[in-house]
Amino acid sequence: MDNLAKQLREDARRIECTISDELDDRIRASLHGISPEQSAPPRAEPKSFSFWFASSMTGVVAAGAIIAMVNLQRPEPVPVAVETVPAVFNLPTIEWKAETAVLTNSLEQEIENLQSDLKKAEESVKEDIDRLF
Repeated sequence: MDNLAKQLREDARRIECTISDELDDRIRASLHGISPEQSAPPRAEPKSFSFWFASSMTGVVAAGAIIAMVNLQRPEPVPVAVETVPAVFNLPTIEWKAETAVLTNSLEQEIENLQSDLKKAEESVKEDIDRLF
C-alpha cells in the first residue's frame, strides 16, 4: 500500500497543466454560488381541540346555509305535456326454443356442428335485416 501511495504522489507531481482564466473564473463562480443548506422552518404547534371543533361547526353551518339558499330559490316545476311517439316499425318477437345440449358425437364433430349452426343463423339474420331495410 505504501508503494501505491508513493506512486500516486509521484504521478500527481508529474502532472503539468495550465488552467485558463475562463476555467478559473467558472470554478470560482461555482464555489461562491454554493450556499449552505437552509434550516427547516420551525414546526407550528398543533391546534387545540376547541379550534378544530369551531372550524368543523363553521363548515357545517356554512354547508347548511348554502343548501337552504339553493332549496329556497328553486323555481316551481312547470308541467310538461307528454306526447306519445308512434313506433316506426315493429320488431318481430323471437320465440326461443332452448334445448339442453346432448353430446352424441365427438367434441370435434360437435364444434363443427355448432359452427355450421351459427353460420346458418348469421345468414338468416342478414336476410332479415336486408328485408327490413
